Amino acid sequence: MRTLNLDDFLRRLEAVTDSEEIHGLTFGLRDHYKINHVIYHWVNADGDQYGFGTYRPEWVQHYIENNYLRIDPVISGCFQRVQPLNWKRLDWNSKAAKTFQKEAIANGIGNQGYSIPLRGPNGQFAIFSVSHTCDDDVWEAFTLEHQRDLVLIAYFLNQKALELEGNRVPEPTRPLSPREVDALTFLAMGYGRAQVAEMLSISEHTLRAYIESARFKLGASNTIHAVAKALADGHIVIGGAAKDALGRWPGKGLSAH
Repeated sequence: MRTLNLDDFLRRLEAVTDSEEIHGLTFGLRDHYKINHVIYHWVNADGDQYGFGTYRPEWVQHYIENNYLRIDPVISGCFQRVQPLNWKRLDWNSKAAKTFQKEAIANGIGNQGYSIPLRGPNGQFAIFSVSHTCDDDVWEAFTLEHQRDLVLIAYFLNQKALELEGNRVPEPTRPLSPREVDALTFLAMGYGRAQVAEMLSISEHTLRAYIESARFKLGASNTIHAVAKALADGHIVIGGAAKDALGRWPGKGLSAH
């Protein structure tokens, strides 16, 4: 695969008919931008996950087997944002996150990364990421220079993925209860389960029951997918819904970050 600049990539992407062809194109992008990796990862409305990119298959398998989706700060960071984000600005302070980061770097992912959150119809959520090994100043310069290209690549790549996925429409979902809405809203805002339970004046066991009920109603495969689907489908809205929740549960204001 020869290197692909933005125009080359978009032209070839338009003619793609299956995801394997896109997988090949990511290697051309990687080589053009002279970085370690280019990756696209998505979760569709049914909870199915897939992706393509330049990570080694061994690392992908290791990531899946260890369920790193639960602790990867890039995943949680992108669920809470709509703007591109630099991995260095994420919270890597937990023991689990530090262990994950160390393993990722050892597997050639790089110590730097830049991700663009993407959302589509019917609960689809995706992330387009690039990563590399370099110092902070070099990476800052790279992302500033190529931000426009990366955003365009992410957008058109996601549009092609949606096109290939087809126009499947999920079954209508049952409405979420007020407490299910509150629980998912606070989780979407980045609060831990213990904090959410305290704010709602319920036990963590009861909170878990609300989350599982909401997950079932939404047809979500896990809590992260339930939050993403609730956001995408308009069941929860960060800001407004949180204010409503505070009104229903007086005295349980949000703690400052």
